[in-house]
Amino acid sequence: MAENQDKKLIIDEDWKKEAQKEKDKLAEKETTEKKGRGPSGRRHGALPEADFAGLVSMLATQAFLALGLIRLKGEPETPPDLEAGKFNIDMLGMLEEKTQGNLSDDEAKLLEETLHNLRMAFVELSK
Repeated sequence: MAENQDKKLIIDEDWKKEAQKEKDKLAEKETTEKKGRGPSGRRHGALPEADFAGLVSMLATQAFLALGLIRLKGEPETPPDLEAGKFNIDMLGMLEEKTQGNLSDDEAKLLEETLHNLRMAFVELSK
């Protein structure tokens, strides 16, 4: 009978250890979630997975901002910075050149259309 009590104690100790592990995991998760909040206490969204479309979008956004075609909310309107816009367009052009033949059809189309739109906007603003 003493053997059964010992086994029960072992099981109880294991259960306590498992419960403590779960409690520690929950506390760690809560701490991690709090770190993901900004000064206002609002939660920041998770960053998207890194992919080719995200890279093209990031460079295109920089070009659009430089050309003055989009503005940050609350920021005053500034004249277009054609040099910075051209730099970002050229970066996308270099990306197109270096990845030629290595992109999926959708990726190649996205890059081609983005470059076309940016180049046309640049020409219009340059006049």
